[in-house]
Amino acid sequence: MAWTQADIDALKVSIAKGEKHVAFADRSTTYRDLDEILKPLQLMEAEMASAAGTSRPRQYGVVSSKAL
Repeated sequence: MAWTQADIDALKVSIAKGEKHVAFADRSTTYRDLDEILKPLQLMEAEMASAAGTSRPRQYGVVSSKAL
């Protein structure tokens, strides 16, 4: 789905106000708790960043079984 900055802003305003009901242009959603609201926010921001070409590079850790 193509999110807009207005969708992200509406979700952030709802979070700031402590609201669980969020209305976008032609749809609305009621969330149960803050964690349930933050998941779509992260997805929306990631999709917007990816579309803009500003996504963060991936970082990988190195694990070794050898003792130092």
